[in-house]
Amino acid sequence: MTTLENRPNTALLVIDVQNGVVAGAHARDAVVANVGSLVEKARRERVPVVWVQHCDEGLARGSDDWQIVPELSPGEAEPLVEKNYGDSFEDTTLETVLSDLRIGRLVVVGAQTDACIRSTLHGAFVRGYDATLVSDAHTTEDQTEWGAPPPDQVIAHTNLYWTYQTAPGRTAGTVKTEDVDFRAS
Repeated sequence: MTTLENRPNTALLVIDVQNGVVAGAHARDAVVANVGSLVEKARRERVPVVWVQHCDEGLARGSDDWQIVPELSPGEAEPLVEKNYGDSFEDTTLETVLSDLRIGRLVVVGAQTDACIRSTLHGAFVRGYDATLVSDAHTTEDQTEWGAPPPDQVIAHTNLYWTYQTAPGRTAGTVKTEDVDFRAS
């Protein structure tokens, strides 16, 4: 139950599933397929799909790396929010988009687990949103060269701690793609 008043709706939030972001990501094809199945399910159930697309010096607007992966296509009426920071809310139109749609609950998928996914989950939660992470629909690249655990462990750890995230008046947690219920509260 969100702490945001008059925000009963749920949205699927698709974060940074872009060519340059997921090119070397762990289990890329399986994750993209899971994201695709959730996009289709949301559309069938008339649940808003909100796309987030990162832009920075490594992902220049209009470049091939910046493009959403070819397996996924944002619908013409589906909002697309451009961002420059890890947290999809930071200095973007995301809050306005979600407010206009009366969204209080987010189902989150995409990349990178250890950066934009975590930042956005926490950003949503502290802003009063319920935030569910789809445990098999987010990924990251191998950052072991810089001291990080292998990607499968980063993903597992994120799933573990988000499963038990709590705060007054809000819900968090994880769910597998096959168990996503956009109508659950």
